Amino acid sequence: MGEFELIRHYFRQHSAETTPDSVLLGVGDDAALLSVPTGESLAVSVDTLVSGVHFPADAPAEEIGQRALRVNLSDLAAMGAHPLWMTLALTLPETSEPWLSDFSRGLFAAAETFGITLVGGDTTKGPLAVTVQVMGSVIPGQALRRDGASAGDYVLVTGHLGDSAAGLACLQDRLPALSDEHRTYLLERYWRPTPRLNEGLSLAGVASAALDISDGLLADLGHIAEASDLAAELFVEELPLSPALQAVVPEAQARDWALSGGDDYELCFTVPEVRMPEVGALIASGALQATVVGRLFPGEGVHCRLHGEPYSPQQSGYTHF
Repeated sequence: MGEFELIRHYFRQHSAETTPDSVLLGVGDDAALLSVPTGESLAVSVDTLVSGVHFPADAPAEEIGQRALRVNLSDLAAMGAHPLWMTLALTLPETSEPWLSDFSRGLFAAAETFGITLVGGDTTKGPLAVTVQVMGSVIPGQALRRDGASAGDYVLVTGHLGDSAAGLACLQDRLPALSDEHRTYLLERYWRPTPRLNEGLSLAGVASAALDISDGLLADLGHIAEASDLAAELFVEELPLSPALQAVVPEAQARDWALSGGDDYELCFTVPEVRMPEVGALIASGALQATVVGRLFPGEGVHCRLHGEPYSPQQSGYTHF
């Protein structure tokens, strides 16, 4: 199967009748033509997932498709952006039709779930790698950035932390004694993290800074602290740990995975004290699941405390090089 036939067969997401009006020209030409919503700014992010680095070499193709899009959408969530379009660059060692069928099924299932349209891309031969670029829109002046925090702001995280690291340990047979229920939950958290798009939209104009937790809370909160010229204090006993994670590993291991395991794709965000009642209202209404885990103060670095005493995690987070 040639490149263009491959694209036509596996990567036509919409027919002409169902293509969004914002797509003036989509898959099949030299470039896409797109219409940004009136009065909004364009948010763009791109990530590459490499076989053997970002997912196991023998990973199911459908799960790769799901994961590749979901982790990219998490970047839009962290900006408080609404997803619109994506492009895909796919490097393949060979054109396996069963693999392509499974991959495209996973990719488009995630695209339909989160309301995003494939508008172009590229295919080439080489070691397996998946590059997804996502584009979204955000109201000018309301994008959630890393550099907007102030001393005294509270640090919060959505959802639970550490589950994805435990899911990877399941895949690597490092957690053998698991119930089917816990194994299913943890693998789902690894393969199909939920980009917190609705939460990001609800925090626009309320949070002072935000990012998604991809490299681990310690490392990623450090990015907010550095960008905002501040220090952060983390209350380790407040880290939100899922019942599954607490059931399968000792408490110290669960805490370290929550701090530095990475790949959770939850949001870490900061909120001024005067805006905390609004966050509390969002939590009470069910629109936001979030936990206060720290506070910002003048200085530099991220400092961990467990019940008021200094706490030294075993790792500081994922590094790419």
